[in-house]
Amino acid sequence: MAEAGALGQIARAGKWFAIVGAMALSACQVVPKGPPRPTGPVAPPTRPETGTLPTDTQRNRVALLVPMSGPNAGVGESIANAANMAVLDTGGKTIRVTMYDTAGGAAAAAQKAIAEGNRLILGPLLADDVRAVAPVARSARIPVVSFSNDASVAGNGVYVMGFAPAQSIDRVVQFARSKGVTKFAGLIPSGLYGQRASTAFLRSVESAGGQVVSLQTFDRNAGSMSAAVTRLSASSAYEAVLVADSARAAVQFAPMVRAKGGAAARMLGTELWNAEGALGANPALRGAWFASVSDGVYNQLATKYRTRFGKGAYRLASLGYDSVLLVTRIGSDWAFGAPFPVARLADAGGFTGIDGAFRFGRDGVAERALEVQQAGPGGFTVVDAAPRGF
Repeated sequence: MAEAGALGQIARAGKWFAIVGAMALSACQVVPKGPPRPTGPVAPPTRPETGTLPTDTQRNRVALLVPMSGPNAGVGESIANAANMAVLDTGGKTIRVTMYDTAGGAAAAAQKAIAEGNRLILGPLLADDVRAVAPVARSARIPVVSFSNDASVAGNGVYVMGFAPAQSIDRVVQFARSKGVTKFAGLIPSGLYGQRASTAFLRSVESAGGQVVSLQTFDRNAGSMSAAVTRLSASSAYEAVLVADSARAAVQFAPMVRAKGGAAARMLGTELWNAEGALGANPALRGAWFASVSDGVYNQLATKYRTRFGKGAYRLASLGYDSVLLVTRIGSDWAFGAPFPVARLADAGGFTGIDGAFRFGRDGVAERALEVQQAGPGGFTVVDAAPRGF
């Protein structure tokens, strides 16, 4: 099933180097990247077999916990389908992946998965679901590799594989500093995500040797956003302003920033901007920088996904694919019937997947090699490539 090119090479690799308020994975539905779904027939989503699971004598069982009903069903379906693609691409000789729907209760799904003999849990997607699953898995000594981007749920047997906003903030700040930017400003949404983004921003600017001259919070309404920019304009001159929110927020903010003292300021963003390729069509955002995982190999996966399932994948589908690649790679050292060799997740050399190089730190959060992209009228261009490894 593996196709030629980088996607196939990753699936066959022997050694690998390897997500804000309403947009946060802990609380929301994620917007799919790519064209809308077609109106014609659609292939059914990957579903687990009903009844008793087949008896395995040579494959270890892995549970995939994702929402397959409810508001996040589309994301869960994409992750599950991509995971199934990875199993087929790698041959599935060492593992059996079974999907469990978390929409009816993540803890109950985990209990069922463990009772059916699964020795590793991939997922769940939402941070609250991870919190529900963690004690269940921990009591059974089953590790969890979650798709959440909330670093606060990591540790004590839980690994976070999602795209951590703090990392993209640090990457774009460091890049901007290397290009001569010294005075930074920030527009941060209210709430828990905003608090964490503020902390990450302040730390990143300090470590880069720059200065935060203004940091303004806002609620997601036109009046609050306008007031935040007005407060920003009253501060010392800034050379770059981080919009730690979605591309939609950036499109609203950029013209206001340009009109209220920031005509020459560089707009900076997070990995959330990667879901909106038409960002550069807004003149006020041309030249903006943001850090994200690379889309190079993901585009191959997206094409293959559309061909097979008749619709576009959500961007987070790559997490499903890469999690299976990860387990397959480690599976060569996973004796049948034995506990999952969790120590292998700490490989300092890391791993490589659809989203490039990554490795798990001591805190259990996936550190990722990110690239810096620039928005322009033709879309995004890479201005600083991601490292290939660690």
